[in-house]
Amino acid sequence: MQKKKLTKEQALQKLRHYCRYQERCRGEVKNKLFELGIHNDEHDEMIKELIDENYLNEERLALAFVNGKFKMKQWGRKKIHYALKEKKLNEETIQKALGQINNSDYLHILQKHVKEKYASLKHEQYLIRKKKTMDYLMQKGYETGLIKTFVEQLTN
Repeated sequence: MQKKKLTKEQALQKLRHYCRYQERCRGEVKNKLFELGIHNDEHDEMIKELIDENYLNEERLALAFVNGKFKMKQWGRKKIHYALKEKKLNEETIQKALGQINNSDYLHILQKHVKEKYASLKHEQYLIRKKKTMDYLMQKGYETGLIKTFVEQLTN
């Protein structure tokens, strides 16, 4: 059975609801348009309308994303940066959003993670503890230079 084709206004209404529920990027909206069965030639026009109505704002998305991933999941700048790149946001928007991270909070959280991870590996040999701690923090997206500095401070 074939799906009923949506009118442009019905599709826009669904997209408004989709964007109201959670901040979205253009790529996510385009994927939703494909799901709704809307032709490619109408995509740009509908996305422009959502931007004009302020339902779609990538700068707002980037700020919310950075805030959530840093404060809730305690990701490092590198991991957040790559996740935003994956959403195809421009570099200027990404840098502006990353700039909102308070440097002292960032360093404090990194130091806390170093201490906790290193302490959790107390039954490992010295070099293995050090490597596993560094690997864990790199996986969380923290910068290698900062990680080395904090691990060295802890182990000396």
